[in-house]
Amino acid sequence: MLKYFSADWIFPVSTSVIKNGVIAVTPSGEIKEILTEEEAINLDLEFVKYKGAIVPGFINTHCHLELSHMLGKIPEKTGLVEFVQYVIKNRQSKEKEITISMQSADQQMFKNGIVAVGDISNQIVSKEIKEDSQIYYHTFVEAMGFNPERANVLMDFAKGLKKQFEPLSASIAPHAPYSVSVELFNLINEYAENNDAFLSIHNQETANENSFFQDKTGSFLELYKFLGLDISFFKPTGKTSLQTWLPYIKKQKTLLVHNTVSSKTDIEFAKQSHKDLFWCLCPQANLYIENSLPDVGLLIEEDVKITLGTDSLASNHQLNILAEMQTLQKYKQVDFEKLLQWASINGAEFLSLDRQFGSIEPGKNPGLNLIQLSDDFIIKSDQVEKIL
Repeated sequence: MLKYFSADWIFPVSTSVIKNGVIAVTPSGEIKEILTEEEAINLDLEFVKYKGAIVPGFINTHCHLELSHMLGKIPEKTGLVEFVQYVIKNRQSKEKEITISMQSADQQMFKNGIVAVGDISNQIVSKEIKEDSQIYYHTFVEAMGFNPERANVLMDFAKGLKKQFEPLSASIAPHAPYSVSVELFNLINEYAENNDAFLSIHNQETANENSFFQDKTGSFLELYKFLGLDISFFKPTGKTSLQTWLPYIKKQKTLLVHNTVSSKTDIEFAKQSHKDLFWCLCPQANLYIENSLPDVGLLIEEDVKITLGTDSLASNHQLNILAEMQTLQKYKQVDFEKLLQWASINGAEFLSLDRQFGSIEPGKNPGLNLIQLSDDFIIKSDQVEKIL
């Protein structure tokens, strides 16, 4: 028997917003049709009416579930290099603490209306949580290593870890430009092409990342010293980070995460060089680590495909996509319907889940969230009520 849900506003995403719409849903959560309230009344249908707006379930395209035990352990606004050092120093903990923290984070995301996650993993510890979760996970097994001589060994390790995640959806992805050698990039790209896999990479989180590639200056030199790495082999390219590494990824669908200092020249270069890029924003993590935000207006102007992520509880106080939307609306005055597209259908498309998630339309099972908006569609609260 169908259930009928109504609200002041229905945002299907795939079509225009509907005032006083009614959604018909099967017991399994599949959308059958969308009606107006008048049509439902004329058909003598019984429906539950909510105050607020119904939107599809959210897609979190960038998270680090395995760092959930680090909530509150790293100071804010340290800058990326110092933040990375804190992560390395503090990521080890008792297995029970890590597991309990991951379970809590997974439940928090589900409660916050997140239906699918692109999650970064460096170990197998999150597998059991993902298997038991009500959330769909795609795991990006991170390959990292700046020493070109270790590229084959590191790639073999990543392949082994990916195999351990089977039968869950997973792919091997580069960590960041400053932590992946050209040789490892080439191996990752070859493997992705052979397996028709999509990728994710941390991109241009700080100006120091560009400085390192342009003229081998900046605070990343301190990071390599901290790690005990001899990088005498590295020769600066005279180009920004993005313009240096992107040519190594030939054609596979790729998510660029953070993009805090990506310039107009970088974005134009990326658009000309690669036809299947998505740009992920994690604004609360950007503020937590670098106390700065990407040029969101520029990304909109350049008409790139944007998605949203939460990053980890090492760099955020919560895992809540609606809170990320609220932050962008507050600091960058982004239109709500545009934010919703980033938080739903764009993320679903990147994760190849858009046949099921991302929009409220017949045949899909996207999940339904109730949120509160002002009359001019300003997000009033980051609290989400899950309807389905």
